[in-house]
Amino acid sequence: MRDAYHEELDSIGDGLVEMARLVGSAIGRATTAILDADLKLAESVIEADQKVDDLQHDLEARAITLLARQQPVATDLRIVVTSLRMSADLERSGDLAQHVAKLARLRFPERAVPQDLHATILEMGQLAQRLMAKAAEVIVTKDVDLALQLEQDDDEMDLLHRTLFTHLIDGRWKHGIETAVDVTLLGRYYERYADHAVAVAKRVVYLVTGEHADELQQQDIQPVTGAEGA
Repeated sequence: MRDAYHEELDSIGDGLVEMARLVGSAIGRATTAILDADLKLAESVIEADQKVDDLQHDLEARAITLLARQQPVATDLRIVVTSLRMSADLERSGDLAQHVAKLARLRFPERAVPQDLHATILEMGQLAQRLMAKAAEVIVTKDVDLALQLEQDDDEMDLLHRTLFTHLIDGRWKHGIETAVDVTLLGRYYERYADHAVAVAKRVVYLVTGEHADELQQQDIQPVTGAEGA
């Protein structure tokens, strides 16, 4: 009975990894769709999001069943509850990739991104995909150090996000209000996607240590006192 219980716990973790893999692929393909005005690819991203939703619903159902039947305590309870929260972050990441694809579909056959911002959006998409791949690795390995690195990696996304706004407020902007709105939305989608990848990694830190990532990082920077006066 307990073997079956722990197999079910493991399967929840496998489901999270699969969700991360799917939403990572989705943001990569959505980025290609928005930059190339590829309607077929955009439609495939939009349709594929249903699989992510289905995985989340299945994971939630299994987690609730475990809570009801097994009444897990201590570490096992933390695994179940944290997994539910991670699944919500991953599902929202899939929605954000879908939003990018929907914008590509909305502007087709035109391209939503002006050529002078093409490289920035491409970099944001590639970075988002890398962050989610690292989050998936953290789920598998339970590597706390790697998990904590994600927040530092996210600084690069914040910088790219600010770069977009620099273009938008530049007096030489010549692409009109509609394109400015599109670019603003895209920047927000990628920035929030990265935040969810970081959130997943932080939840793994809590799962492993029982402490929140911010608390651990605060401990690491606490000054050593008393040494000079000894």
